[in-house]
Amino acid sequence: MTDIKLKITDRDGVMHEIEAPTDMNMNLMEVVRSYELAPEGTIGICGGMAMCASCQCYVLSDHELPEKSDDEEAMLAEAFNVKENSRLGCQLHISEEMDGLEVELAPEEL
Repeated sequence: MTDIKLKITDRDGVMHEIEAPTDMNMNLMEVVRSYELAPEGTIGICGGMAMCASCQCYVLSDHELPEKSDDEEAMLAEAFNVKENSRLGCQLHISEEMDGLEVELAPEEL
């Protein structure tokens, strides 16, 4: 039961160094929401079901992350502003292996 450190750059380009618990089964999208790093109603619109891409982020560090699920791949195939390092925050469950992870929130889809 330890907290890990994450670096999250918000949509305004401001980098936040935060701590996230590994013992609450949270995902990255929920952490972003809990720290209010994105305006209410602009992230996690589908509730973490990999159905909206509002929590898309760019992984900037070299962490070994779980493979993308078919649902995540399909959603990213339809999303805007997708890059090679795009992931859905709702599909990245916080674990000790993510300590030091650096991500940037993708621009909001309009």
